[in-house]
Amino acid sequence: MPALPTRRKKAQNAFAMSEISIRAARIDDAGSIARLDVETWQAAYAGILGTPYLAGLTPNRREAGWANLLRRDAASVKVALHRDGDLVGFGSCGASRGEPNFTGEIFTLYVAPDWQNQGVGRSLLLALFGRLVAQGHRSAVIWVLRDNPARFFYQRLGGKEVRRRLLPFNGSQVAASGYGWPDLPGYLSATARTNRASEG
Repeated sequence: MPALPTRRKKAQNAFAMSEISIRAARIDDAGSIARLDVETWQAAYAGILGTPYLAGLTPNRREAGWANLLRRDAASVKVALHRDGDLVGFGSCGASRGEPNFTGEIFTLYVAPDWQNQGVGRSLLLALFGRLVAQGHRSAVIWVLRDNPARFFYQRLGGKEVRRRLLPFNGSQVAASGYGWPDLPGYLSATARTNRASEG
């Protein structure tokens, strides 16, 4: 029966997520975020961005940037933690950087390769949406490189492609798509109803 694999997948995701907690980041998370930042960039963008650039990424450089951000606004950075303490995902959000039709923006969302497709990314995205709504934002956009398969993740979660543009990167330009959610409170309410129905 075709529905069985879907139910089995949901059960597997539910089991995996039972070992994961989502919370606001703290300053002492900066090192773990930086290490996962580099790991996921090197995995996600291999063959998309230049190999020398990716090979040159180091957690030490990224850690300083994350530490500065966490000192300013740790509540807008969410982390996913395994029950053993390992950080397996993170994301950040804030006011939109120049997209007039969306007041909020998801800046980053990355999950450790071993934990992808198990519900961690979805949980992080919902937590970030919740943070944006708490800040008064009713809509959000995220920019994704068009060669990055992650765009299908955002499509599955209701994001609609709203614009394409070239982003400056390392002296060149890369093609990106913006995926938008025009009604965050409505989306979160609908998601909560669906979750309750699936649990009942």
